[in-house]
Amino acid sequence: MAIRTIEETSGLAAGAQLDVTARRVPRHIAFIMDGNGRWAKRRHQPRLFGHRAGTNNLRRVIEACAKAGIGVVTIYAFSTENWERSPEEVYGLFSILGEAIAREAPKLHENGVQIRHLGTLDSVPAGLTRRIKEALDLTRRNDRLILNVAFNYGGRAEIVHAVRQIIREGIPPEEIDERTISRYVYTAGLPDPDLIVRTAGEMRLSNFLLWQAAYAEYYSTPVFWPDFDEVELQRALDAYNARERRFGAVPSGAADAAEAHHDIANPNGTSAGVALH
Repeated sequence: MAIRTIEETSGLAAGAQLDVTARRVPRHIAFIMDGNGRWAKRRHQPRLFGHRAGTNNLRRVIEACAKAGIGVVTIYAFSTENWERSPEEVYGLFSILGEAIAREAPKLHENGVQIRHLGTLDSVPAGLTRRIKEALDLTRRNDRLILNVAFNYGGRAEIVHAVRQIIREGIPPEEIDERTISRYVYTAGLPDPDLIVRTAGEMRLSNFLLWQAAYAEYYSTPVFWPDFDEVELQRALDAYNARERRFGAVPSGAADAAEAHHDIANPNGTSAGVALH
């Protein structure tokens, strides 16, 4: 996985517009939305103030991704490790998420966004579980943009879940390969992420999309998630476009390697990449 920080990109003036012409656009971009608590602390506010601001920022980022022609967006909303935080923060996060679903799901539906859930709903309060299922059902036939919400999600747990499903179905060991496992992870049928963006300057994956991120480009920015906007997205896309993706091949064979990688990650041939209108 390639790593690049914001300091290695060329600058983009404040207020600049997304450049979507003659550019290589990631089919799938994933966000580790970090820094909400620190953003709030700098403003002498409680952590939940930052989480609310970060949640409110989602619409801006999703709209910017759609304008750029990105077909799949994955957000890391709540990890299985986040249960270790204080009950006040955990259930405050659940309350904010429930409010956001009620407010944003109808608007996302109007814009043709399909919401998918990555993870489990084990131990999630009944009211929030109901709202999540309602949002999934409301948007399940939409196809302009796919929004994966990784909630109560862990990358290792996802791989364990996939292996257990394979065993339950009695697939012989000699028939199990990378394509098999890709059919049983939560993102089955979707392209693997081309670009993973992490805000707030951190340089780790934090148990996020471990199977799918094998060849993802990684971009870290010191900007806290509530401040991540169209300009910051353009910087991430600029960095992505400056890289040569080889998938382990030498430059002359990189295109063929990329196509082979796509076939493994997307065995059912599902495509994505239509922007919102």
